[in-house]
Amino acid sequence: MRLADRFSATGDVLFRWRSWLPLLLLPLFLASFEGLSYRLDLVWELACFGVSMLGIGVRLLTTGTAPRGTSGRNTRQQKASTLNTTGAYSVVRHPLYLGNYLIGLGMSLYTRTWFLPIIVSLAALLYYERIAAREEQFLESRFGDVFHEWAARVPALRPRLSAWRPSALRFSLPRALDREFYAISEIMVAFFVLDVMEDWAVHGGLTLDPVWTTVGAAGALFFATMWIRKKRWRRPSHR
Repeated sequence: MRLADRFSATGDVLFRWRSWLPLLLLPLFLASFEGLSYRLDLVWELACFGVSMLGIGVRLLTTGTAPRGTSGRNTRQQKASTLNTTGAYSVVRHPLYLGNYLIGLGMSLYTRTWFLPIIVSLAALLYYERIAAREEQFLESRFGDVFHEWAARVPALRPRLSAWRPSALRFSLPRALDREFYAISEIMVAFFVLDVMEDWAVHGGLTLDPVWTTVGAAGALFFATMWIRKKRWRRPSHR
């Protein structure tokens, strides 16, 4: 099999399972707390949370200006009704993956272990390289010269802010939240879990920090509220 074909086949598999494969890094996160003997500085923890929320911000900006049929959470197959070339897509070709990397980077920095951010960065590079290669193969076959022109001027993963072009669609916060409330809630709860793991490693027992307990509870409440809202909005009317 040609290397390009192997990349394509691997990209399809990773695309279908991209929501679950990052869980394979969970043992490394657990190992990063081994031997921790002191509480981490809250300022550092909040800075790490800020890096992850920056990634959420990139995702919100992207999905809040993307037409329907693009930038979705589908995992079955590649699809794109139009080619996004404005807004976030005018400075980087894969803004959602950039956002995901920032989310993972913020979490990996939490315990201040030198190896975890390096492993997460390398894993993200290998992981998204293959998915992005498969996506671009699909976009090239669908949009041809329009894709070639866009790919020639927009970097794949390193943003070029000077190339910014206003989005063709006005930013819609409700649309962005409707698409991203899963990720927002998961990150808020994840940092609460990281804090619980930290306390367990240091004290050998469960201690609930008021800051991160509030963040985790807010994330769970936000998810429940958005999920109920989405289900009711989709419910067909019988009037």
